[in-house]
Amino acid sequence: MNRISTSPRRGRTALASAVLLALAFGAQAATVSFSGMLGDKALLIIDGQARGVAVGATVQGVKLVKLDGGVAQIEMGGKAQVLRMGGGAVVGVDTSGETGSRIVLNLGPGGHYLGQGAINGQPMRFMVDTGATYVALSSDMASDLGIDISKGTVARMGTANGTMAARRVTIASITIGDVTVHNVEAAISQEPMPFVLLGNSFLSRFQMRSDDDTLTLLRKN
Repeated sequence: MNRISTSPRRGRTALASAVLLALAFGAQAATVSFSGMLGDKALLIIDGQARGVAVGATVQGVKLVKLDGGVAQIEMGGKAQVLRMGGGAVVGVDTSGETGSRIVLNLGPGGHYLGQGAINGQPMRFMVDTGATYVALSSDMASDLGIDISKGTVARMGTANGTMAARRVTIASITIGDVTVHNVEAAISQEPMPFVLLGNSFLSRFQMRSDDDTLTLLRKN
């Protein structure tokens, strides 16, 4: 079994480094996991970003209520969640009607895991990027999909070429193979992109395992 890596084996392509280094939207999180301890703080992975959170503090709408060894109690949107170290939760996301449990993606040119699927029922090409907080697509792609980006939240997106405007939206559905996931947060960029970047707003709902030249995503219960 190999360690999961979505960067090229001989260096990351200009696409990923130029398009998404970080998204700083500051909105309420959708996914949270308890990864470890940082002194007296809990290391929480909030929407794919590692944050050290002290008891009583609130980060991106996630409040750490209690920390007891390998168990963290959080509160978000008025709802309490208990996370065990290494475990996570999808908060405020309706998963009813979702199908499938296993996705297998092949390693493509440049060392990226690629896959064919659909957004809102329309065919799209995906590239896994564990460094992207959200699924990311270009404004041209969004237009083709009929997504009204004017209704999205205005945001700033950091890139290798500086900071640029972006829009944060919710995608109704992403389908890859026989797996469909609903209500996935995404960032719309003005930058042209050859692929939809499959970021942590999608990936965090799965356990990931790499074997040889494939990446397997197994839906979390």
